Amino acid sequence: MLDPAAPGVLGGPPTADAAGINAFASSLASLDHDVSDVERINAITALENLKDAAAAAQAKASAALDASIRARRAAAGVPKDRCGRGIAKQIGLARRQSPHRGGLLLGVAKALVHEMPHTLQALETGRLNERRASILVSETLCLRREDRARVDEELAGDPARLDGLGDKALTAEAKRLAYRLDPYSVVNRAAKAEADRHVSARPEPDTMVSVRTLLPVVQGVAVMAALNREADRLRNAGDPRSRGQAMADTVFERLTGLSTADPARTEIQLVMTDRALLQGDSEPAWLTGYGIVPAQYARDLIRLPYNPPAKTGPPGAERKAPPAGTEPGWKTVREEARRARMKTLRVGGVEDAWIRRLFTVPGTGQLLGMDSKARRFPDGLRRMIMARDGSCTGPWCDAPIRHIDHIVAWSEGGETTLTNGRGLCEECNYAHQAEGWSARTVGGPTRSVATTTPTGHVYTSTALPLPGTPTAEPEGHEREPSDQPEDQAREAWEAAEAGGKGIAGLKGRMERRRTQSRRRARPIRRPHTLQARG
Repeated sequence: MLDPAAPGVLGGPPTADAAGINAFASSLASLDHDVSDVERINAITALENLKDAAAAAQAKASAALDASIRARRAAAGVPKDRCGRGIAKQIGLARRQSPHRGGLLLGVAKALVHEMPHTLQALETGRLNERRASILVSETLCLRREDRARVDEELAGDPARLDGLGDKALTAEAKRLAYRLDPYSVVNRAAKAEADRHVSARPEPDTMVSVRTLLPVVQGVAVMAALNREADRLRNAGDPRSRGQAMADTVFERLTGLSTADPARTEIQLVMTDRALLQGDSEPAWLTGYGIVPAQYARDLIRLPYNPPAKTGPPGAERKAPPAGTEPGWKTVREEARRARMKTLRVGGVEDAWIRRLFTVPGTGQLLGMDSKARRFPDGLRRMIMARDGSCTGPWCDAPIRHIDHIVAWSEGGETTLTNGRGLCEECNYAHQAEGWSARTVGGPTRSVATTTPTGHVYTSTALPLPGTPTAEPEGHEREPSDQPEDQAREAWEAAEAGGKGIAGLKGRMERRRTQSRRRARPIRRPHTLQARG
């Protein structure tokens, strides 16, 4: 069986410093995999034990870091409520996690080190992994210190009680012991949990979003019962939608007071190039609050779907419409539909659509912005920064933007400009207000910010490229010629632009104009039905 601590195995146990640990981690890549299946299982188990021991060591180091920083700040006269500012973010950066996740990991580490020694020992020996140790910390959070110590001793102090317990079984056992020791605290915890009710949203694949509501159990059951009843009523009435579709539409209709087919008055921010919007280019767009969306989906958001006119005339007067593009007067009907769409332009069923032009620097894709002499970012500049960044720009943090902050602080001469502004969540912004934090922009084709922590560590975060940012071809890779006329025309134009003002350049520009004319004359590829007049 592989024992990483045994002498002679991968060079022996690592030294206590970071360099020795990194060297030991690098040596794991040289493990011999040409062994029997029994040895492979032993190696997997040993490596899992190594992960658990590393998690326990991280917990000890995190608790020690927290105590050291708090003691130093208290000695310097920093108010007690500000002594811990920024510590969770430092731990999150060191573990490549968000500040929120860093705060949770720090809380678990302090509980393990100071209040639950048996759980920490079980983590060190591999009888518990980090997730299950966190479960024990969470389920005993409401108990007094002495009661938490008793649960720790009874449950984690006995190796036999932990063998074979999964996450749910461990949670149930911890709850049972906690309720037995202090039932009032458990009941009060459940009552206080109602204060944490909230609604959140997160992007999902394929241009979808999930809206999650955290409610007390009675209210949650009532909501699901009401949705099930409404879905049953609609299905019994012949509604072709599935149960899930009917329930989702019911949630939207009852919350907004609108039908899913009616326009809703709201605002979305869609960033796309003029080529993708007007010339049918395939470059993806950026939907603020969601992320990358296909170019065709972005164009469909802006277009108003064609609704055919209602049937008129006596019953039986209708007849099947001929195929699109063959019936008499089809060009006139299509042109009238296009004009109607332009008069009532909507965004995905959203009324009062406005197109805000954001221009980029050719060759870099960076937004051309405005600046301000004031310290506070003006509303227009704030909107541009939020549309550009999308989410918090802190390393490994994708929380929603709550604050617009200067990269180089105003007090240090930083300007209130688009290039010196960035969107941050509350935790990242408040952490940077502690002593020892700084940030600066990093030069290069991408927009990167280097954050320096009080310990001198530097972490770099790079924003996602905006639509319009050129992408470099990999070194040694040549793009193969396309057999599509439009792509051939684009390639000819690019070659002409690079070749100067000669005959090739003139031919390329002429070919480009012909391609643009064909695109403007191309019929809209949207399925529709033309009803015959009665």
